[in-house]
Amino acid sequence: MKSIDVKGTARNEFGKKGAKALRSQNLIPCNLYGVERDAKGLPVAKAFSVTFEEVRKLVYSPDIFSVNLTIDGTTVLAVMREIQFHPVKDNILHIDFYQITPEKPIVMAVPVKLNGLAAGVKAGGKLDQVMRRVKAKALYTAIPEKIEIDVTPLGIGKSFKVGDLKVEGIEFVSPKEAVICTVLSTRSAAANASAEEAPAAEAPAAEAPAAE
Repeated sequence: MKSIDVKGTARNEFGKKGAKALRSQNLIPCNLYGVERDAKGLPVAKAFSVTFEEVRKLVYSPDIFSVNLTIDGTTVLAVMREIQFHPVKDNILHIDFYQITPEKPIVMAVPVKLNGLAAGVKAGGKLDQVMRRVKAKALYTAIPEKIEIDVTPLGIGKSFKVGDLKVEGIEFVSPKEAVICTVLSTRSAAANASAEEAPAAEAPAAEAPAAE
């Protein structure tokens, strides 16, 4: 997994009013959740803010990253857990980070890459990628940058599901029956199938010899 550096500043104002004040300064309110727990066993959040430039590459990238997150001079290892966008303007409203440790598994949505030319596509079908990411659970050092799937054997009407994934050291937590990709039939594929199934034309019968 790639890594990226992000710097933030601790904040003391909370709630909607505090978040609004930060956004008016072009800052993004964030929370860091981690190994610390309160008396009830609930995760303790550390509130901070970042500039848009600090998180631009982290947010607008197809890649996944571990984050060297520095808040007022103290650096921890983290991953981005959740991000909220404005429903109309599409600007970033809030980001949640989660502190990670080398010995504790984490869950991340890992990009999926399809390799090869499916047999069904050769027959005129269309490959449809239903899932762009799958959730994987593992030590952060074992999380791959992407999950690669060989679609070559897939015929028309065949699918590759989460349950078909086998990667050592990784547990996939997305539903096992969820379809990652499938080969759809098309008019061209149906026409090809009909042509193959049509009986061969019968050869003309040999003419009987003329009667004497």
